Amino acid sequence: MTITYRSYLRLPELLDLQSPLSGVHDELLFVTIHQASELWMKLCLHELGEARRRIAADDLPPALKMMARVSRIQTQLIQSWEVLATMTPADYAAMRGSLGQSSGFQSDQYRCLEFIMGNRNAAMVALFEEPVVRERLAAELAVPSLYDEALRLLARRGLPVPAARIERDYAQIAPPSAAVEACWATVYGRPHDYWDLYELAEKLVDLEYHVQLWRFGHLKTVERVIGFKTGTGGTAGVPYLAKVVEQRFFPELLDVRTSL
Repeated sequence: MTITYRSYLRLPELLDLQSPLSGVHDELLFVTIHQASELWMKLCLHELGEARRRIAADDLPPALKMMARVSRIQTQLIQSWEVLATMTPADYAAMRGSLGQSSGFQSDQYRCLEFIMGNRNAAMVALFEEPVVRERLAAELAVPSLYDEALRLLARRGLPVPAARIERDYAQIAPPSAAVEACWATVYGRPHDYWDLYELAEKLVDLEYHVQLWRFGHLKTVERVIGFKTGTGGTAGVPYLAKVVEQRFFPELLDVRTSL
């Protein structure tokens, strides 16, 4: 069988997956944005999972490339809010009833991205009904995050990362550590001695920067389209998203900037 553009990308199946329920013109926009975002998140998980494995193997050059790629993908995700924001409150109100109780809060891929980067909360797993999704998220919580692996690498390189920060319950968020911050201060203070670790630190910060821009774009788009209404999934909407923006992945890497 000849492989064509349509068959390789499975375009007939892919383009048949957009199935608006309301008959409202703008629902296709809403569905397309969210499906495309899920595809981008699938790629982010693919790249960050491999980057984590490379860091664990002390093979930083390809890991840095993969992390840089994810930051560029995040730029695409951020820009998608600009497109969705063309939907007016009246446009959204006309189709909102077709969403039922569905919500972006229920995206297991987004939750897995949060987990792999280090923003972990075991209680979130119970929010998902499908056993296969719960198993996938629980499996992610059982292993070191991307940031955990970065700190383990620092320890292998001789930096005094506390043992309690290396071997711990990975299902929970570790509190900020002054000792970890001091390790990063050493890396930033002597980049010529720790150049690859210095690059790793900056790639991590770049990831956090873009996630926060994505979160803020989500907040402002929701505020623009529905104001302060409750979200379809039962969250508080804008107030909830504002709290999410305050959550940090790599606190020591941000805090160290004050002391440099």
